[in-house]
Amino acid sequence: MIDFKNGSYVKMKKTKGFTNEQMVTPLFIPGEEFIGEYQAMRDFVVFTNKRVIAVNVQGLTGKKKDFTSLPYSKVQVFSIETSGTFDLDSELELCFSGIGMVKFEFTGASDIVEIGRTIGEYVL
Repeated sequence: MIDFKNGSYVKMKKTKGFTNEQMVTPLFIPGEEFIGEYQAMRDFVVFTNKRVIAVNVQGLTGKKKDFTSLPYSKVQVFSIETSGTFDLDSELELCFSGIGMVKFEFTGASDIVEIGRTIGEYVL
């Protein structure tokens, strides 16, 4: 499992489409739909209509991967921070029961409002 104890997951950029589809879609359950994908250097996060899937790519070759599923149904509190004029980064903070606070930071354009709306549908 990814170590979220540091309170933050690396800054990520929106990908052009669903670039890691073949790796992640076998984990989808019936009715689960892709919303967005954000990537750091090697690690990436996929947002669906049911959960966040954080993927930690490990080793020199990158063949070993850790897939951490963070279901919206376990979110107790969440916060979104949109980008501004001078601060172009946006943030998503989620408080999961059993895990604690998880913070995702995004650079540039992101669908943070759509992600927040989707999470709200499951939390509220």
